[in-house]
Amino acid sequence: MPQPSAPRRNPGRPPRISREEIIEAARRIVTEGGVGRLTMRRLATEVGSTPMALYHHVRDKEELLVLLLDDYAARTLRRSELPAHPRERIVAAATAIHEALVACPWIVEVLTADDLMSTSALWFVEQIVDGLVACGLSLDRAVHGYRSIWYYTAGEIVVRTTAARRRADGDPPTYREQVFADLDSNELPRLAQAADRWGALTAEDTYQDGLRALVDGLLVSR
Repeated sequence: MPQPSAPRRNPGRPPRISREEIIEAARRIVTEGGVGRLTMRRLATEVGSTPMALYHHVRDKEELLVLLLDDYAARTLRRSELPAHPRERIVAAATAIHEALVACPWIVEVLTADDLMSTSALWFVEQIVDGLVACGLSLDRAVHGYRSIWYYTAGEIVVRTTAARRRADGDPPTYREQVFADLDSNELPRLAQAADRWGALTAEDTYQDGLRALVDGLLVSR
């Protein structure tokens, strides 16, 4: 007598996930491994779902990165009363952006694409552009001025973060360190004089000094 067939298993649907869970998992991935490690497939594995299920919440990786930017900016960039003087307002707003990004340098990697931007951070951009206009620049020149400030800010963070990572990992001396150890003092007297202190000097946090010098230069050009 034939045995009755076993009932077929219904695999069921993947567990329901929320956009908040997706953002939290994506944040873990980029914090631990960088933006390059973030893929929809890996994210789906992280939240115990499927890539197809993710697309009900986010259109693609680019939209996901924008959501990450907004999430981070909303949690870290707090609007506060800025100085009344427009020059100091520019410096304060740029410094606030810098401090937020230093704490999470992977965001700079995303923002340097120059076409992804957090709407939550636009208030600070507005303060910089408006401050430059209040100091006498045309709106077009003010936008160019903001771009210069942003390039300086992003570049400073990328260089400092990379250098700090090398020091923390105990990497062997860099090519620059090897070259500086044997400089010709007749050909490059100033560099040779500073060679033994170059690493320590360039590791100092001089962001605000550079920022103020940059802003002063932008305002002189008006």
